[in-house]
This record gives sequence, structure tokens and C-alpha cells, in this order.
Amino acid sequence: MPKDYVTVNIPRKLYEKIRKRVKESQGEFKDTQEYIEFVLNEIVKEDEEAVYAPEEEEEIKKRLKKLGYL
Repeated sequence: MPKDYVTVNIPRKLYEKIRKRVKESQGEFKDTQEYIEFVLNEIVKEDEEAVYAPEEEEEIKKRLKKLGYL
């Protein structure tokens, strides 16, 4: 089943930098599209994982309070 795609425009300079990284990846990425999809998926995944458990949140608050931020 083929994926449903949309077109996104990026500056040519950025595209060239990405293309260079793909070439330097020694086959890790087959093309710029695969690289861009990977990076965007990682960013979205990070945003989804940014939710802290209540215990983690308390520990963060304690650390921030110790540092004088709260």
C-alpha cells in the first residue's frame, strides 16, 4: 500500500546540506527524503515523549527550586 505524500518546500541551501549528510551517512539513508522523514519523525516522537511522570516532575521541581528558579 503506497504512502500518501504531500510536497514541502525548503530552501535550496538546506537541501544541499541534507544531501551532503545523506552522502556522508555511508548508506544509512538512501536519499534526502528518507533522511528528512527520519529527522521529522524523531522530532515529533520527542514532543510526544516530553510528558513526565508525576515523580519525574517532582524531581525536576526540586532541582529547579535548589537552583533558585522556583
